[in-house]
Amino acid sequence: MTQERAARYRRWFEYEKDAHAKVVVSLESVPAGRRSAAEFRRAVAILAHVVAARRMWLGRFGVAPPAAGPLFPEGAPLAQVADELRAVEGQWAEYLGRLTDADLGRVFEYQSLDAGRFRNQIEDVLTQLFGHSWYHRGQIAMLVRAAGGEPAVTDFIFWCREPASPGGQG
Repeated sequence: MTQERAARYRRWFEYEKDAHAKVVVSLESVPAGRRSAAEFRRAVAILAHVVAARRMWLGRFGVAPPAAGPLFPEGAPLAQVADELRAVEGQWAEYLGRLTDADLGRVFEYQSLDAGRFRNQIEDVLTQLFGHSWYHRGQIAMLVRAAGGEPAVTDFIFWCREPASPGGQG
């Protein structure tokens, strides 16, 4: 049995780990005197939200304790958010490391934040999470620029492209 689909999600997760690390570096590029600015604080809060959402889904999958804390954290210092990001990425790497193609099609039921109950396939949720992170990394990039920092280049194509020999094929 092939495991191509699960391998693709593991690859996308490796890209995301790299992209999120670059986002942290971009936030660190904001001058110290601008770190109290609303743009910087908002950018850190958005990254904290990405971490919280990732943690929430691990809980819903039943592979980690239910997430504690708000889905939209405010006021956390960048160093704390970066530490939490690394911790949740470790949990995701462990989960995705044992994920199979059959698991991707598994339907599970969960309680949403608005008290509704829903069913989705694991693959639907993983796809949502990748789109969710892309969306928020774009917001963070704009806020980092507004705060005087250097936004990260996190496009997937920049991560996966391979140099070609001059003159074309081969």
